[in-house]
Amino acid sequence: MTGDTPAALADRPRTDHAPVDTRIQQGTPAFRRTALALFLAGFSTFGLLYTVQPLLPEFSRHFGVSAAGSAMSLSLTTGTLAVAMLLAGLLSDAVGRRPLMIVALLASATLSLCTALVDDWATLLVLRTLLGLALSGVPAVAMTYLVEEMDSRALGLAMGLYIGGNAIGGMSGRLLAGIIADHWGWRWGIGVVSIIAIASTVLLWLQLPPSRHFQASRSGLRQLPARWRTLFADPGLPWLFATSFVLMGVFVTLYNYLGYHLLAPPYHLSQTVVGLIFSVYLVGTFSSAWMGQQATRHGRGRILAISFGLIAAGIVLLAMPWLPAMAVGIALVTFGFFGGHSVASSWVGSRAGSMRAEASALYLFAYYLGSSVLGGVGGLAYAAWDWLGVCAFAALLTLIGGGIVWALQQRAPQPVTA
Repeated sequence: MTGDTPAALADRPRTDHAPVDTRIQQGTPAFRRTALALFLAGFSTFGLLYTVQPLLPEFSRHFGVSAAGSAMSLSLTTGTLAVAMLLAGLLSDAVGRRPLMIVALLASATLSLCTALVDDWATLLVLRTLLGLALSGVPAVAMTYLVEEMDSRALGLAMGLYIGGNAIGGMSGRLLAGIIADHWGWRWGIGVVSIIAIASTVLLWLQLPPSRHFQASRSGLRQLPARWRTLFADPGLPWLFATSFVLMGVFVTLYNYLGYHLLAPPYHLSQTVVGLIFSVYLVGTFSSAWMGQQATRHGRGRILAISFGLIAAGIVLLAMPWLPAMAVGIALVTFGFFGGHSVASSWVGSRAGSMRAEASALYLFAYYLGSSVLGGVGGLAYAAWDWLGVCAFAALLTLIGGGIVWALQQRAPQPVTA
């Protein structure tokens, strides 16, 4: 017995403090800074990636290249991005999330600005290829940073804001480049988007809090092949990777060459109006969330099949020679694409279990590879058979996509953990 009274004991300094939760809480200044920084990072990343898409006809005119050749300015970027994203996450395991994102975005913005200054097509393609390599450091790492640093109750909102930045950036980059190019030329279109990205990099550096839960690791590369083999042994995941390849291929092909079609007779639309077509991306921001809810209610396989059906209906309307029908058609294609992408990507996460990061990387690899390869092949269809050839090629891909969904439902109808 020490003889201490309860009051005396209460006055003593405590030595058994409960651990302090250092993760970022929703509603705090740190949350607002992080959400703003990564929203701008996503905005700039996808703005830089897709800024050339509405400019493809301008490239054909200025550099004297075909539609398929012009599309290489996007295909080379997305193809390089697809491969680089498989390794960018491992690089961030060694050097850290925040430093890699800052360097990657600054390098990307600088390379994009350089493309606005060159007057040689081969040089422009080299710069766009390097841009794909640099860009991989943001999307491959940003989500990992959020998972590591955010409180679980704040993660959903923070992730939604980041993904919203991706979608709005992809749309805004296309819109700005197209409208500015119509008034001051394609160089200014790319230049303005690049300057916005440089400003976003400065804000990312100033606002994004340092990592507090990052642990460096250099062993991931040796384990990667074995983990990939495990994922490809799953009865459903390879079909989902194929789904992303086809989905993105159809989507990019139609958007790549629709501008050529609408700038030509009998429509003769302006570059501004063609650029405004990308505002239909707003349909996708609703579609991805709503179709995801329907997948929970009615089953992922069924909603994924409906997504391909909507795309098919949209292609039929796009093949018609009436602008109102084409407007509805591109909206249906966009709705179906974003809905299908939302369902397929969430299905990958539910099947992959503890290997969710590797599975997501492979899904995105197939996604951007589809953009690169099929988007380029679509240009050959345009050269051979004009816009109807593009629609026929996209319809064939959509039919293949429907077959993949059927096979997926037959082989792996229910989500299981790999």
